Amino acid sequence: MGKQRAAVLGVGQTHHRSKRLDVTMAGLCREAIDRALADAGLTFADIDAVVLGKAPDLFEGVMMPELMLADALGATGKPLLRVHTAGSVGGSTANVAASLVHGGEHSRVLAVAFEKQSESNAMWALSISVPFHMPVGAGAGGYFAPHVRSYIRRSGAPSHIGALVAVKDRRNGAKNQFAHLRQSDITLESVQASAMLWDPIRYDETCPSSDGACAIVLGDESAAQGRDAAWIHATAMRTEPTTFAGRDQVNPRAGRDAAAALWREAGIDDPLSQVDAAEIYVPFSWFEPMWLENLGFTEEGQGWKLTEAGETELGGRLPVNPSGGVLSSNPIGASGMLRFGEAAMQVMGRAGEHQVDGARIALGHAYGGGSQYFSMWVVGAEKP
Repeated sequence: MGKQRAAVLGVGQTHHRSKRLDVTMAGLCREAIDRALADAGLTFADIDAVVLGKAPDLFEGVMMPELMLADALGATGKPLLRVHTAGSVGGSTANVAASLVHGGEHSRVLAVAFEKQSESNAMWALSISVPFHMPVGAGAGGYFAPHVRSYIRRSGAPSHIGALVAVKDRRNGAKNQFAHLRQSDITLESVQASAMLWDPIRYDETCPSSDGACAIVLGDESAAQGRDAAWIHATAMRTEPTTFAGRDQVNPRAGRDAAAALWREAGIDDPLSQVDAAEIYVPFSWFEPMWLENLGFTEEGQGWKLTEAGETELGGRLPVNPSGGVLSSNPIGASGMLRFGEAAMQVMGRAGEHQVDGARIALGHAYGGGSQYFSMWVVGAEKP
């Protein structure tokens, strides 16, 4: 039959908080699922298969939570797949779900991703000595800070760029009713005065630890007939080892290759002028300019200049993370899917107060592990 067209029919997410003590993991997922189904105007009976995404199980301390969640996900009697690609898993889950539609296997697929960090602790989970694997020792921040320092040295970026990103994303998050951190009064000075955690990453340049979930309903062309939808123009995933001789951890090859494949499939040859909004996985503020370069929006060493010029603001040339991004909400397993879902909401005109005017083409992006897993999609208001 060839590759089938696929579209996002509905998006749902929870209110993200440091501790969602009012719900179990099942309840957290259902909160997002119920909103996604309502957004799509569908019920569980309309869903053919379910794909669940989840970051490392130690983040909650529950092995294989998909086993106990099958009923809450509406997967009883239906295919249920589990995806895990570390922090990029939310994006990978959406891409896997899309592949089931692209391949003609299913007409409507529900993708769900979640994290309930309050029931364990990601810092602890990343720092323990796991057999046959080097311990990080200081969580994700301790691992990525040297990469940020390398980026600053290589690009010559001034020291205030990270603070600029934090101010932008947190103010954007204040416009998002679901965001964990909603800091409309944050300033450049307050960020620069916050505690240094991992030089050069300050407290206010760091993502929160959130409980939350996201769900996306995807459908084929017949399921999308006669409704507003975000059409999937391209998807891409690439992987590389965590460590190898000569690895560029500032500008990873897997990310560059994934982006090149993505733009090629989407028919985009100048992403900076052709993409209207970008939801990029930025857990530490300095990753905005780094990933702008890795994704091909700018030449290497030039990403920070786009940020400094205000071009990634809501009213800029390329609004980046109008939802507030990972710096405002970080339920790790769901964070990538939130980027994908928010991109779809932009082109469907459903982003509310953080809507980008006239958004027709949007990018969803996620990375995970030691910047080794990359997942991306491009969605548009028109059929590809």
